[in-house]
This record gives sequence, structure tokens and C-alpha cells, in this order.
Amino acid sequence: MWMKNVIAAIAVFGALGSGVAGDAGVTDTEIKLGASAVLSGPLGAQTAEYGVGSRLYFDAINQQGGIHGRKLTYTTLDDKFDPKLAVENTRKLLDEEKVFLIYNNTGTGHTAAILPLAVEAKTVVFSPVTGASLFREQFNRYLFHVRASYADEARHIHAQLSRMGMQRVALFYQDDAFGKALQAEVQKAAAAHQMPLTVEVALDVKQPDFAAAAQALAQAKPQVIIMGTGGTTFTNLVKAMRATDARPSFYGFSVAGLEVIKKELGAASRGIVLAQVFPSVSQLSLPVVSEYHRLLKAADPEAKPSAAQLEGFVQAWVLVEGLKRTGRNLNTEAFIQAVEKIGDLWMGKFLMRYTPQAHNGSGVAELAIIDHQGNLRH
Repeated sequence: MWMKNVIAAIAVFGALGSGVAGDAGVTDTEIKLGASAVLSGPLGAQTAEYGVGSRLYFDAINQQGGIHGRKLTYTTLDDKFDPKLAVENTRKLLDEEKVFLIYNNTGTGHTAAILPLAVEAKTVVFSPVTGASLFREQFNRYLFHVRASYADEARHIHAQLSRMGMQRVALFYQDDAFGKALQAEVQKAAAAHQMPLTVEVALDVKQPDFAAAAQALAQAKPQVIIMGTGGTTFTNLVKAMRATDARPSFYGFSVAGLEVIKKELGAASRGIVLAQVFPSVSQLSLPVVSEYHRLLKAADPEAKPSAAQLEGFVQAWVLVEGLKRTGRNLNTEAFIQAVEKIGDLWMGKFLMRYTPQAHNGSGVAELAIIDHQGNLRH
């Protein structure tokens, strides 16, 4: 309830804010971007990969002379998945670093916490790593999404489980704003498909007891466990389940993180199904994917492509498209209007849509399974 109230207030403020948006962070030669992100802890490794992908594209743009003669700089500060620290970091980015916009910050509760600061400063928050529906249902002209929502992902998961005739579906989620956002979408999708959840098990992220969570899940004898979590919290639960007699299938959201799963579980990752909201890293027929591969190889011939890096790369690509369309006279208001005029932006089957009435980006999700080689098969 507290988050609904926060988002509603922010939406009104964002829609009614008066005055002229500033151009902090924009000079004749530079555009400053920044974000508070979780760079340590269970989700840190995955978030770092987003940054690698984004910087790969930003560096390429800078080498070409920048955007209308301005080069991009991107500062990220670690909030350790703490919303209070996210607020402190964002205030520093706005007041001291004077960034032009907040790009690719991490977390549901964190996004809710920093939005009032951004709206007050008339600063855009672009492509936050959250699929929470609350941010999409309440329009805020300073907030732009790229990825599809958790609701889109949950619908695809339950549609497949329904087609497969699954009867005993359990939910595991971390007991915080992120996990509760996923829980809410799973519950809605389960109700829509008339598939009551067999059991819901929450994990205290501050004092996690994976063995107890696994036992509670195993007692329900689930055929499938939907994982409302990501990073090593995801993999630690899978490991704990392997120590029980239960042998369910695991379904996760796009934020679960393929590379972390592969690293932590190895061959045991085979068969895990993950929702995906960006093109496959192997879909080289798409120009943006082939460009990612080309630039990654040029930067480091030994580097291995990753889905998380590609996500960061795609998000950076969409941001740069908006900045290019804004033109040389760059300020916040001009940027908002330029992105709102984009309309439909296609990336294969993935469609991003921006209008003056909607900043939700993509609504496309699909499912992929981890194969015996550790790759996602769409």
C-alpha cells in the first residue's frame, strides 16, 4: 500500500510540475548520465553486466564523435540494494555530479524511493531495471521504460503452464519490494488462468534460510516453482531444493540472470525456464545484436557475449536514439518531447512504443529454456 501511495503522488507531481526543465549535465562537449545501482551482493554481478553492455555502446558512440558533438559519461554508485542508500546516491548525482538524467538505476523499491527527487529536479529517469506494474499504470512524464513489465512475463509463464496442464504450482519470492512486485503479478496471472498457487514461500533477504524455504516448498510437492527473485538468491534456492526429495521445474523472470545461474549451478541449470524481454544474444540477424557482438569482439576478442550485457546494450541504444532525435538544443523538456514523438521502435519482434500518453516501452515477453550447453533456447 505504501508504494501505491508513493507512486500516485509522484504521478501527479510528474504530470503537473511547472517551470522550465533545466539542462544540468549538458555542456558543449559532454552529456552526463548517472545511476544508483546494486553493484554488490546477490544481484551485483548481474547489474555490473548491464553496465558493461551500456558502456560498450556509449564508448562506440563517443569514438564516433558523440551525439551532436557531445560525448557521454556514465557514473554509477553502489547502493548495495538499499533504497535509503539509493536516495543518498541519487541526491549526490543530482546535486553534486549534476547529471542530465538517471539512466538504468536498479530496483523496484529503489525506483519508488528516488522518483520524488528526480521529479522535483525535473530530471528524467530512463530505463530503470524494474518491471513493476505500478510504475506503468500511473503515468509520469519524467519516467521512461524500455523493458516489458513483470505482468507481461507472468502472463507468458502461466499461459505455458496452463497449456501443459500443471496443477501444483508454487511461488518462491524474496520478501522485499522487488519480490512482492513479482508476487503480485504471479497471483494475478494465476487467477486469470484459474490456477491457484499450491503454496507461497517468502524469504527474509536479511536473514535468509534457504533450507527452511526449500522444506516448506517440498512439503507441497510442487510440479513447478515460480521464482520471484534473481541473482544468487535464485540459485541458492535451487541448490537447497536439490537437497530435498522434490524435483520440480523452475520458472524465473528475466531479471533472474542467466550468467549467474550458469556460474552457480553449472550443468544443473539445464531445463530452467526464464522469461525474456529482449532479443536473444544469438539472434545475429538483428542489427542491434550483431552490432553488440562486433563491438564486444573489438573491445576484447576473448570476451563472451551475455544476455545481461545485451540488455544494457539495447537500453543504451534506445537512449541514444532519443538523444539523437532531440538534436543539438538538448534539455530535459526537449528530450521528453523527442522521445514521445518516436512512436513505434521495432527490434525484430520486440516493439518499443513511446507517445505523449505512454512511456512504457516494450510489452513483449517470451520464454526460453536453458539447454545442455548453458544457452537460452527461445
